[in-house]
Amino acid sequence: MSSQLTISVGQHSDKGRKEINQDFHGVYIPNEPQLSSKGVAIALADGISSSDVSQIASESAVTGFLEDYFCTSEAWSVKKSSQSVLMATNSWLNSQTKQSQYRFDKDKGYVCTLSAMVIKSTTAHIFHVGDSRIYRLRGNVPSQSTLEQLTEDHRFWVSQEQSYLSRALGMNPQLDLDYQALQVEKGDIFLLATDGVYEFASAAFIIDTIRTHGDDLNNAAKIIVDEAYKQGSADNLTTQIVRIDDLPNKDADELYQELTELPFPPTLEPRIIFDGYKIIREIHASSRSHVYLAVDIETDTQAIIKTPSIDLRGDTAYLERFLMEEWIAKRINSAHVLKPSLQIRKRNYIYVATEFIDGQTLAQWMIDNPKPDLETVRGIIEQIAKGLRAFHRLEMLHQDIRPNNIMIDSTGTVKIIDFGSTSVAGLMEVVTPITQNNLLGTALYAAPEYFLGETGSPRSDIFSLGVIAYHLLTGKFPYGVEIAKCKTSTAQNKLEYDSMRYKHREIPVWVDDAVRKAVETNPQKRYEDLPEFIYDLRHPNKAFLNKTRPPLLERDPVLFWKSVSIILAFIIVLLLYTHR
Repeated sequence: MSSQLTISVGQHSDKGRKEINQDFHGVYIPNEPQLSSKGVAIALADGISSSDVSQIASESAVTGFLEDYFCTSEAWSVKKSSQSVLMATNSWLNSQTKQSQYRFDKDKGYVCTLSAMVIKSTTAHIFHVGDSRIYRLRGNVPSQSTLEQLTEDHRFWVSQEQSYLSRALGMNPQLDLDYQALQVEKGDIFLLATDGVYEFASAAFIIDTIRTHGDDLNNAAKIIVDEAYKQGSADNLTTQIVRIDDLPNKDADELYQELTELPFPPTLEPRIIFDGYKIIREIHASSRSHVYLAVDIETDTQAIIKTPSIDLRGDTAYLERFLMEEWIAKRINSAHVLKPSLQIRKRNYIYVATEFIDGQTLAQWMIDNPKPDLETVRGIIEQIAKGLRAFHRLEMLHQDIRPNNIMIDSTGTVKIIDFGSTSVAGLMEVVTPITQNNLLGTALYAAPEYFLGETGSPRSDIFSLGVIAYHLLTGKFPYGVEIAKCKTSTAQNKLEYDSMRYKHREIPVWVDDAVRKAVETNPQKRYEDLPEFIYDLRHPNKAFLNKTRPPLLERDPVLFWKSVSIILAFIIVLLLYTHR
């Protein structure tokens, strides 16, 4: 046995007699250390012929799985990582259908089958929904070789001639996914195929072709596809052949123990060497985590090391949220979001490594700059919004936007940090710590709907951003400090927005109106998208300008009382004249 997993792959796909190919397939073989920690991923998706957008679903499902699986934490099991990714993909596909012209007919929406496999160490993990198939071919003696079907077709048969898919990716909001894990041996061969292939190419032909053309699996895959076409297949045709050439010398149990049950880090002190990092100093410590400045010894670059609190090692939900931070950081690519540190070594402990930002938190910046001008505030808010848009595009909600979770580096670039409260669509296990309202600072920036026990939306992050804009310009909060105490809709409806113009006369009325709309207590009255809010901070919204103007007393108290005095003086003169 070698020290690492080695496989050979052959693939072929053809549109066949169809106008377009709605199948999609792929394989990803990473380098070390991911080859050991995450394994090899293979996936095949088959679009449904009744939908003219199903090829988009197939491509999104396969590429999303192959990319996102390798972004999940190394401390997660294959099952947890894969199911989390596929749940998120299912949620996205289902939401695309609901937002499209096919919202009333899921058979024409963003739906596809999916058969995926992750081979890690000596175990094959199979994930399946729909009617594409995975087979295993085992046995070196051709006459004794059998093609074993490992997956179950999710089809409902109305009659012998008519059937339809009962389960598929994107078909329903919740994903019902088949999973199994089985031990693999050197020489095992796996075949992934769509129904356009396996319904027309016989098992005997497939076995003979793979054995005859074992030195060129791509050619073997093409021969099998061509045979299905010759036998009358009218569907798209795709097949993948995966052969196990060598296995690592660790068994699956050892590797699972090593990578999914990583130990907590030891107490870290300055100058200690930890997992290839030299610890410089502790930056922050709390009951939930410890944050250190470190230097990567190999690259000589600074990094931030965040370790979990050992007191919470039994809290599964806490550990999931802790590890979720790195998963999120790896998925988001934005200059305004904290980046993960490049992982070039095998990890031996549970921790999160991110880039080092040479700067200060927005909270400290606000102390140093208590009265920033409007243009400076606009620049900060716009950069935060760009970071938030990167979250929202991936159907993520940050849910804890506040000054302590925002950094400004030495070049003036603003970055969002700390993703411990972030929720990801489709990941049911994500807990929303913000609803606990442990910290007054967090509560003051949290959207009111969280205090009612409701789920958040992009409008919730917009609320928090609006509060930051208000606080930057006034040093106060739009509803004072009472908002965290309002636990009912009735109490929230009684809250009154405190106009920024009472504290800062130079702020244009339309800017005040934009912030007012962003921090509406009713989320349906807020901005729907971040770009609308950002645009209105720089351009007078006609809807604001055309609304009824506030009374003169509110707009200009001095002019109001001068006018009252003139009117009273005129009345007195008139009375004196009439009584002469």
